[in-house]
Amino acid sequence: MASFIVYDLIFLILFGIFALFIFKKNRQSFKRQGWMFLYHTKVGIELMKWGANKFGKILRPLSYVVIASGYILMFSILWLITRTVWTYVTLPIPDQLKNLPPIAPLIPYFPKLFNLESVFPPLYFTYFLVAIAVVTISHEFAHGLFAKLWNIKVKTTGLAFFGPFFGAFVEPDEKKMARAPKKHQLSILAAGTFANIVMFVIFGLLLWAFFALSFNPSGVIFNAYAQSVVNVSDITHVGNVSILSVALIPTVAQDGLNRITASGKNYYAPKEILTKEILESNEQIVLFEDAPAIRENLVGAITSIDGKAIRTQEDLSSVLGNIEPGREVIINTIDSEKQVHSYEIELGNKNGNSYLGVGFYNLQGEGFRGLIANGIAKIKNPNVYYSPSWDGDLAQFIYDMLWWVVMINILVALMNMLPVSILDGGRFFYITILGITRSVHWARRIYSWMGWFILALLTIMMGRWFLNLF
Repeated sequence: MASFIVYDLIFLILFGIFALFIFKKNRQSFKRQGWMFLYHTKVGIELMKWGANKFGKILRPLSYVVIASGYILMFSILWLITRTVWTYVTLPIPDQLKNLPPIAPLIPYFPKLFNLESVFPPLYFTYFLVAIAVVTISHEFAHGLFAKLWNIKVKTTGLAFFGPFFGAFVEPDEKKMARAPKKHQLSILAAGTFANIVMFVIFGLLLWAFFALSFNPSGVIFNAYAQSVVNVSDITHVGNVSILSVALIPTVAQDGLNRITASGKNYYAPKEILTKEILESNEQIVLFEDAPAIRENLVGAITSIDGKAIRTQEDLSSVLGNIEPGREVIINTIDSEKQVHSYEIELGNKNGNSYLGVGFYNLQGEGFRGLIANGIAKIKNPNVYYSPSWDGDLAQFIYDMLWWVVMINILVALMNMLPVSILDGGRFFYITILGITRSVHWARRIYSWMGWFILALLTIMMGRWFLNLF
């Protein structure tokens, strides 16, 4: 996919030139609004009207589901952004983020903060453009569809350009919408994000079907070496240096893996876990066992052992179970860059069985991270390496593009229901509070408090980032 980066950059430049050409040719049709240029049209209005008339009997009762989805998304994004701030403040800032101010916590911060980088494919401009087209067209069409359902005039539709990127918009008759019943207003405001949820489901199913038809298991991905728990007080050597005091360990530890001797057995540990703080606060420490895999620096997905194909963990266990301990085998692997590696490894002996010393750590976890990881595991086993069953680059391109269409739909659905003024969620929240309190004064005050609360969260993140610079 390295060559695709060049094509992607070329496409980005060409699209920017095309957008500039359209802007100059139709300059009179553009209106500036802040840092965006809006191109007003009538495209899609008749289709919205036809859809509202044709499917009105379905859309009217569906409006209650649409409103409910708005509240679910609003509560979810408030929880998510609070959790993101908590994670950012309480955990060390990843190296990739130290020089970047946290002004956009979902992308690229979202994968890094929730430790999901390993399951997120690269986001190229081509993927982003296709995903945004799906997101904005479905989102804005749904707004217009429900506006027409409640007999609210849609004045214009159009495109919003900001640099080489674009979005879509629908402009309803604001005066008529403000006089409409609150439940009608709520359904119109939440319709866009509901459409994104529908697209999330549809493209999620397409992603699952495409992956099932286009990729085959071709290897086993291990994400850990065999480990053991060791008493810190039992450590006698780090490398060839004799340890007379625990305080000496951090001073003699070298970069990379260190050979550790404890109770007469050898282990390995990276320098990062041999710090003064970790050793002093723990009586026990987890070390890598002195196993063949770590001694030979085995990396990548295991694809074969002595010519026998390894496609699943069961294959790996079965093949190792049929080889006597101490025998030298040839293990082939493939890394994340699609580079093939070959190792000659002498298998160890553990309880009379052949022993390689690789492990499989559960990355699914709990909370939002667990929800995302569990959803991914339904489509793609994280411990299996898959290869395309046909044109590799094209299959991977389509898979990654579908992946980002799915992911950006759900992220936009969440972010757009954040209760701030520039998003649908702001007006949705205000109308809700107005309906509950029946007081414009209290609705405005509570709405203002919510804005300050969100601003405070972002300020806390910025403060944490600023302090980390020094």
